Amino acid sequence: MKKVLWTDGSASPNPGPGGYAVLENGEPVCLGRDKNTSNIRMEGRAFIEAMKYAGSEGCEIWTDSEFWINVLTKWAQGWERNGWKKKNGPIKNLDLVQEAWELYNKYPVELHFTMGHVGTEMNELADEWANKARKGAEVPAK
Repeated sequence: MKKVLWTDGSASPNPGPGGYAVLENGEPVCLGRDKNTSNIRMEGRAFIEAMKYAGSEGCEIWTDSEFWINVLTKWAQGWERNGWKKKNGPIKNLDLVQEAWELYNKYPVELHFTMGHVGTEMNELADEWANKARKGAEVPAK
């Protein structure tokens, strides 16, 4: 059975210190931070860590990052075919794009978009944990 995961990333200010979170059943399973990053990078890192965490079991990822859904479902295939180049300049965050693309093609993953900051419980909780991670929180011991 696929894992159902909720992801989010944050940076404050943007760019600045950032954090990401991956939640399963309302509990953080992956948290991380970076001292100098962007919200887009942290969202991408959350995707990557979610796919690594689920592994071959696969997962549904629920996210408010329409950008990363588009990267994986619309753009990366063409960028790869064109030697990781696009017509109007370099691909931003190429390191994360390539890592996410490799995992997306390796494991069974379903991506689901949810609007951010509209009261969706798990999305709000993922946001809270991403902000806690930015401030140094770690996955609680069980």
